[in-house]
Amino acid sequence: MSEITDFDALREAMAENSGQPEGPARNARAEELLTAAEKLGIPLAVIEALGHQLKVYNYSSEKGKMFVPFARLLRMWDERPEDFDEYETHSLHWVFKWVSAGMLDQPHVPLASIEKWLGEMEHRYRLAGYSERAVRSAEHSVATHVGDVARAERAYAAWLAADRDSMADCHACELHGQGWWQAEQGRDAEALQLWGPVLEGEYTCAHEPHTALASSLVPLLRLGREEEARASHLRGFRLVRAMESMRGAYAEHVEFCALTGNEARGLELLAERPAYFTDDGQPQSKLDFMSVVALLMDRLTGLGLGDRQVPGPAGREWTARELATHAREVALALAARFDERNGTTHVSERARARMARRPLVERLPLGVRSVRPAPPPAPVAAPVPAAGQPDLPALLAEARRLSDTLRPGAVEAWAAAAAAAESAELDPRDRAEMADHEAMSLGPEGTGLFERAAGLYAEAGDPGEALAARARGAYVRALAGDVDGAVAAVTGLHDEVLALYAADGTGIRQTASVVMSRARILTRRAHGAEGDPAALAEAEAAVREVLALVEGRTGEDVRLAARVAEARAMLGELAGLAGDLERAAELFARGAAAFTAAGLPWFAVEYEARLASLAHHLGDMAEAERALRAALEHGGAQLEAPGRAQLHLQLAEVVGGRGEAMEAARHALEAAHWADEAGESATLGAWARQQLGGFLLRQGRWAEAAEVLESALPDLTAETHGDGAVVQTQWWLGDCLSELGEHRAAAERRLQAAEIARHWPEQHDHATLAHLAGESLGQAGLAAEADQAYARAGGLWRELGNTHGLIRSLRARAWLALSAQDGLGGARDLMADAVRECEEAREAATDEESRQQLVAELGHTQRQFGDLLARSASEDAEGAPVREVFEEALAQVVRSAEVFASLGDGALHSRTGAELAAGRLEADLGRPADAAARARAVLAAYEGRGGTAAGDGEDEAVRARRAEAEQLLRLSAERWD
Repeated sequence: MSEITDFDALREAMAENSGQPEGPARNARAEELLTAAEKLGIPLAVIEALGHQLKVYNYSSEKGKMFVPFARLLRMWDERPEDFDEYETHSLHWVFKWVSAGMLDQPHVPLASIEKWLGEMEHRYRLAGYSERAVRSAEHSVATHVGDVARAERAYAAWLAADRDSMADCHACELHGQGWWQAEQGRDAEALQLWGPVLEGEYTCAHEPHTALASSLVPLLRLGREEEARASHLRGFRLVRAMESMRGAYAEHVEFCALTGNEARGLELLAERPAYFTDDGQPQSKLDFMSVVALLMDRLTGLGLGDRQVPGPAGREWTARELATHAREVALALAARFDERNGTTHVSERARARMARRPLVERLPLGVRSVRPAPPPAPVAAPVPAAGQPDLPALLAEARRLSDTLRPGAVEAWAAAAAAAESAELDPRDRAEMADHEAMSLGPEGTGLFERAAGLYAEAGDPGEALAARARGAYVRALAGDVDGAVAAVTGLHDEVLALYAADGTGIRQTASVVMSRARILTRRAHGAEGDPAALAEAEAAVREVLALVEGRTGEDVRLAARVAEARAMLGELAGLAGDLERAAELFARGAAAFTAAGLPWFAVEYEARLASLAHHLGDMAEAERALRAALEHGGAQLEAPGRAQLHLQLAEVVGGRGEAMEAARHALEAAHWADEAGESATLGAWARQQLGGFLLRQGRWAEAAEVLESALPDLTAETHGDGAVVQTQWWLGDCLSELGEHRAAAERRLQAAEIARHWPEQHDHATLAHLAGESLGQAGLAAEADQAYARAGGLWRELGNTHGLIRSLRARAWLALSAQDGLGGARDLMADAVRECEEAREAATDEESRQQLVAELGHTQRQFGDLLARSASEDAEGAPVREVFEEALAQVVRSAEVFASLGDGALHSRTGAELAAGRLEADLGRPADAAARARAVLAAYEGRGGTAAGDGEDEAVRARRAEAEQLLRLSAERWD
């Protein structure tokens, strides 16, 4: 670090330090700079260094340190005001507001001192001729802090009534403060209306919309505006994450997580900022933070996770229950200190109310990866009557009702009945049904139990149901992979049941069960037969046998109606295996409709999902969308998390494909949520987040998209998702970061994506990404790195035969070279190369459309060449060399106008823009008559054209060109005179 020996070096060092991240390191450097300033022997240097120190303290966790430099500044002002220049005089009065707010945040400062300070501020502002507005705003802060609502309302009214002047807070900060008071008084809608211009970016500053976004979270939730609350959290947290001084706003994001079922994300936020647990520089923000820590830990404890390890103050491990106790104690102790200072109980009451808040939304999906902590499983107890013993007959009746009507939960109901019947005497029929349903719950492991159930059915005198149980066991064997064994087993059972049915020894329901099991097994064999016509024919015959047996005889029997519906869908499955996709889609639709008509919509979901895939494959996107929506509707609460995630993800793709990015984003969000619930965050969840990020990007919601895409990236791998998904995610993220002004980070993402795409056979994406990386590096001020990226892109564009890309990379490099060491010479060579490449490609063009596009590119290149030359000359000393450069620039711009003229009306705006640029150069060269002639030519070109209808893009361009031409005419007239 070089020694500071003069005032300019001090100012440069302070400016550099101002650009560093908030925190102790920046504060320590400000202290060093004050020492250096004192050695210079220049009063203004000390004043500026004190002001710098005060500013960095204010924007850090060490706000309590700012009183000392301010007191010194005020003493210097009182002793020698002439040492302060205009800027430092303004700054001294400005920071009165910081100091008054800072005193409120420090409980060791007596309230009487704060009131005295408020009076001092009012007196000095009056002497300096400032409005009361900032004073009344400060008084409002004091009144709200101590809970004096009547005084706060009076101060609020006076604040708004006073004139805005140079001492008033910026519009963004004022609106935040006004909205905060409205929300504090329960007027959430009014608060959000006041915050609107800040949240929408109309008014901004160093800490806005950061704090307004954080403050809006709970009011939005209370008003039921959950989508806006989600967006404000994703946008706002991104802004406050790296700002050490924003512990209070950070706490509001933790609170949001605790109130929306996002406890896991709340824990992640706590883990990111361990110093927030212990930093004591601003007690008020520590009180806010520890209050929401207690809220979050109580929430976890209430979910049965009190023993879970959580992030906490350094030096030991913490459980949620332990941290809840600690955080509450710290928060209430701090609140008590404030109340003792204030002589009220207001701060403690607010803290207790905040810690006692209940969730406002049971679960609000955010899109970023954050799996809800699962509470320990609670044992499921069978219902017991008043006497204290399980009501077995009632349990059996309910289980039988559910299974007879194919309701969800039948297997679980039989399990509850079995648990209640462990020591009870049961008849064989009851024990048979219990064994049968337990076998169903075990899948391939249930074969033995099906045999046991069959024996019990036989013992109970129901040979048909015994055959059905054995047939179900055979189907389970097929599912386990023993298809041939299953076919052999079910063939005999099939013959037996048909004979028994013919002799009236069993009913149609039992017979249909065996026949359906056989159809299922043969269909499964057809899947493995690789389209063998014989296997397909045998399976189809088996399915049609089910229809022949049952269709028209279902009556009120839901089970039989389900057999018909399933048979229709199975025929669709077989049609698909045979390659008849249109027929398959038709049969899946009929099967799904039959399930719905039978009052069993949850069984339709599987076939509606298959229908959607087929329709998508066949290009019938409307049918695919209809089927997906139906599947989600019919699945209802019975739809398991993985299936729900898949359906929402598919629907997002379909809806997004027709341009509905907003609705597509909602479905992708749901898909991400359900993938997390299913434990598939790293696989299906990553896909969903990647898609969600893309849909948010399409809506211009850059900050939200960036948060989601950054959350997806760690889980996206080439092995699981393909390197194309990884590249696309990096690409989108680079676009978001570029829009957010984070150009260095955008360049990193684009270069990472380019490195993967470098290995692809087709190199267009590699070239595009390298070009975009060049743009980001240039905007980040990394000229040498940007030139390398553009050069890499240019070489790729040349190999691909993409002349437009090559020319644009050369032009970009020329502009970069203008500020490099070789300056104009290198820039001129690169721009000349671009012109030459363009001319050669134009001559070689084989079709008129390509030639016209290259002519336009040539016009733009020559215009930029002229602009570049003019820019270089304007930065040099006057004289003959400058005039020569201006003449050269004029020649390029004139050629540009001529090229655009050859394209006719389609390039009118480009031509007139070049004409006006030429006119300005001619004026600079002392040729006002020529400049005026060009201006009049532009006005003539637009004579009779639009320019009056507001809001029309063409008219806007016309008005702009006319205004420029008229301005050039006035300039020419002045120079002529």
